[in-house]
Amino acid sequence: MTLRDLAMLMLLGAIWGSSFVFISLSVQAFGPVGLVVFRVLAAGAVLIAYARMRGLRLALRPHWRRFILLGSLNAAAPFVLIAYAQLTLPASFASIMNSITPMFAAVLSVFFLGEALTTRRVVGLALGVMGVSLVVGWSPFDLTAQVVVSIAAMIAASLCYALGTIYARLAFSGVPTMTMAVGQQLGAGVVLLPLAAVNLPTSMTLEALLAASALALLGTAFAYQLYFTLVRRVGPTNTATVTLIVPMFGVLWGVLLLRDPITWGTLIGFGVILSSLMLITGFSPTALWRTASTVRAPLSPTAQERL
Repeated sequence: MTLRDLAMLMLLGAIWGSSFVFISLSVQAFGPVGLVVFRVLAAGAVLIAYARMRGLRLALRPHWRRFILLGSLNAAAPFVLIAYAQLTLPASFASIMNSITPMFAAVLSVFFLGEALTTRRVVGLALGVMGVSLVVGWSPFDLTAQVVVSIAAMIAASLCYALGTIYARLAFSGVPTMTMAVGQQLGAGVVLLPLAAVNLPTSMTLEALLAASALALLGTAFAYQLYFTLVRRVGPTNTATVTLIVPMFGVLWGVLLLRDPITWGTLIGFGVILSSLMLITGFSPTALWRTASTVRAPLSPTAQERL
């Protein structure tokens, strides 16, 4: 991984961390379902336009049934759950809760992918549960029934992301990543469009429209391109470490831009969650930095074509 790759990884984390701010600024006006429909369809349209500009072929029709399921698991359900939760929860708190996705992925991988549940992962999972308990228990707001339901929605969203990732790995072997990106967004749109039609926004502000546009174009379409570029350059394992970076920026943007409340208890719980993710993913900050000076060979034309 070169310094350029490391900078791209940090940029991706910053963009996805900012998505929680964009959701907070737009979900009240659009509603959770309306916001997600706008997000996925706008992002899908931009990705299609980008693919055509690059002359990439999108073979969507042969996989359309699987794309509807992938879109449901990896976009429609988690996006709506997060948007619903952020009607109540601050952006910084939501970004921390969303960081538990690798915990679910580690458990599900044992059953669906045959991966070993090592002692390191078990310790990581135990730490993760402890960290979530600390974050929730020391949250800077009262644990009302609505807050508890919203926290449950964030946990369900993380479970959906983990299921979607595993399903993508099992069902889309050999499918180009651009085709998967477009198919996922359009699949999510197909699932949610009927619901959005009966839940149209009753009022709209310029701030909400700009935030939703940024969420679709920057936080979804552009971020996916950055993500796929990193997967191509440094591999999926190194790219997956963005999971540890996103909540850091989510907290930073939430506090700076929205003045989200934050306590030492929340930060301590967040630190415990990050420690658990390092154990689960095997991520080492020092090892990642040591590889930053490594020069990678350019991709062959065939490999570039697949993306």
